[in-house]
Amino acid sequence: MIITVSEKNIQEAAKIHSISWKDSHIDFCSKDFIEKHNTENQIMYIRNEIKLGKIMYILIENYPVGIVSVHDNVIENLYVLPNEQGNGYGTKLLLFAISKCKNEPILWILNNNKRAYKLYSKYGFKKTGNINILSESISEIEMKKSQS
Repeated sequence: MIITVSEKNIQEAAKIHSISWKDSHIDFCSKDFIEKHNTENQIMYIRNEIKLGKIMYILIENYPVGIVSVHDNVIENLYVLPNEQGNGYGTKLLLFAISKCKNEPILWILNNNKRAYKLYSKYGFKKTGNINILSESISEIEMKKSQS
């Protein structure tokens, strides 16, 4: 079941975000920076995302396993707990998020996130050529899905 994140379940959403973000960034971020992404800080992050107009969703199977946010046609914050990856939850969240987009869905991925690139490409997302350089080795790459 996928439901909207609210104050009632924000702790669970923040825990998913914290654990998954740390796991996906551990190889290229400093230990201090990683540790700042604890559950308490991610609660504040999610509250801010919601204030910015993003709708955050949480996927609950037997327990909360993933999150995603959508704002207009932008999909962000798609995270699945590391021990639950490979079970189709990322696909379930992605397809749900696509259905919530008003226009052609757009998302950004880190250039080193091969697993995300493979998933998004499988569902019709293509690189647009837009890039945000974050450091010498890390960039964000925009991908867009054509609705046609």
